[in-house]
Amino acid sequence: MNPSRPANALGIDFGTSNSTVGWWRPGMEPLMELEDGKITLPSVIFFNTEERRPVYGRQALGEYLEGYEGRLMRALKSLLGSKLLKSETTVLGSALPFRDLLGFFIGELKRRAEAQAGREFEQVVLGRPVFFVDEDPQADAEAANTLLAVAHKLGFKDVSFQFEPIAAAFDYERTIKREELVLIVDIGGGTSDFSLVRLAPERRELNERQDDILATGGVHIGGTDFDKQLSLDGVMPLFGYGSRMKSDALMPTSHHLNLATWHTINAAYAQKAQLALKNMRYDIVDPTGIDRLLRLTEQRAGHWLAMQVEEAKISLTERDAYLIDLARIEDGLSAMLDRPLFDQAIDGLLQRIRAGVDELLARAGVAHEAVDTIFFTGGSSSVPALRQSVAALLPNARATEGNSFGSIGSGLAIEAARRYG
Repeated sequence: MNPSRPANALGIDFGTSNSTVGWWRPGMEPLMELEDGKITLPSVIFFNTEERRPVYGRQALGEYLEGYEGRLMRALKSLLGSKLLKSETTVLGSALPFRDLLGFFIGELKRRAEAQAGREFEQVVLGRPVFFVDEDPQADAEAANTLLAVAHKLGFKDVSFQFEPIAAAFDYERTIKREELVLIVDIGGGTSDFSLVRLAPERRELNERQDDILATGGVHIGGTDFDKQLSLDGVMPLFGYGSRMKSDALMPTSHHLNLATWHTINAAYAQKAQLALKNMRYDIVDPTGIDRLLRLTEQRAGHWLAMQVEEAKISLTERDAYLIDLARIEDGLSAMLDRPLFDQAIDGLLQRIRAGVDELLARAGVAHEAVDTIFFTGGSSSVPALRQSVAALLPNARATEGNSFGSIGSGLAIEAARRYG
């Protein structure tokens, strides 16, 4: 790493909800501006049917909400490790492999970074979760290899990976004054990743840091899962979730699950799904909810509703309650969501996150009391119940935070400069 000149390589944090690009330059913050002066680019593509072009990030969300005809794709990173990755979808009237969608978006990150830097980049360090897929090494390796192949196809000749929480640790290390044993808790859109790392000011410039990484781990739970559970518990009951059939069985949940899950929302709009709902209506005791569900899918308003739930989740990190106005679907319809409901909705997820932290410390052979600092990063790390849940495990640790959306990208820029000069 040469601190006197710009680095040769980029660091790219391709996130489930938001992405960043870092480039180390002397005397400058490493994160590059990607859209409207902001360091993040929401991980969204909108294929505008009327103008037959893809648009990205905030512009994509804006055109979708303005009512342009087209196809909105979000949470693209969730495709990695999923069965969808080997299939294709229809975009602008043509079949497009799902893996090519990843290339569209990561390629846009590369183009924007190169336009700002005024040069091309052939070397990159990509962030990756500790596990793309839980307890399936083969699927996890396939996900990493897919990302590697996409990067090579985009023109990156030298491609390497760094665990996202390790990158966040290197960013945090820039700020400390003494040695600390730090638990990095990175709650992204799709995964929760943990790393136990020994950090110190005098170790910042060392190229080899493997001995400082005591353990890494993670679970496939992230902010989009919080959205999903909040939607199912707080909103979907208005759309028939939990309704009784005339047989006394519960209404099938596949339509609600698709609408509550970012990367499967489009499945709810399929003709086959619509027909199934219409046929099911006659077997429901009270059709009020399913009628709303039919209006929702006929309007193709699933992404709109998911955005309202996401905004509620964000607001509930600071507020006690949030009202979602659903008059678009039915006059006077609304959903009141409050903090206790949110906490209860995600409690099962938090139990799995706590178990992941316990397992990590056990593998490292480190007592809970020995951890000095919990460093929270990632867009969903500010959820109060999550912070309280993790902090309760580590009685002597102080909690601190970095840039929720920028710590990983900054750390990847540092790592890229170390590896490639």
